[in-house]
Amino acid sequence: VQLVESGGGLVQTGGSLRLSCAASGRTFSFSRSVMGWFRQAPGKEREFAAAISWSGSSTVYGGSVKDRFTISRDNDKNTVYLQMNSLKPEDTAVYYCALDRELGPPSERGIDYDYWGQGTLVTVSS
Repeated sequence: VQLVESGGGLVQTGGSLRLSCAASGRTFSFSRSVMGWFRQAPGKEREFAAAISWSGSSTVYGGSVKDRFTISRDNDKNTVYLQMNSLKPEDTAVYYCALDRELGPPSERGIDYDYWGQGTLVTVSS
């Protein structure tokens, strides 16, 4: 399974970005996988941002991004998105998408995810 993130970049405080993560591979079913977004700021531990169930009916968010970020997915395109609004300098980080092959509720735990992308850098200037 390959996960490729895109959409990162430089944005001013209060601005918006939409990240995408495209999944590919022969031995998995994207539409039966939980998808998550995590982030890691320089010098800090990895932090959970958001996750979405296989159907998209259930989502969960980390406390620092709740009410500002929205996760969604398009199973026909094997793609998950992270819409980020009202960005703050503290949102600056490398953002990673991850795939959990288990057909269950979306998880906030990184250890539950089986595959990870290479990450895309988001920089929010003050």
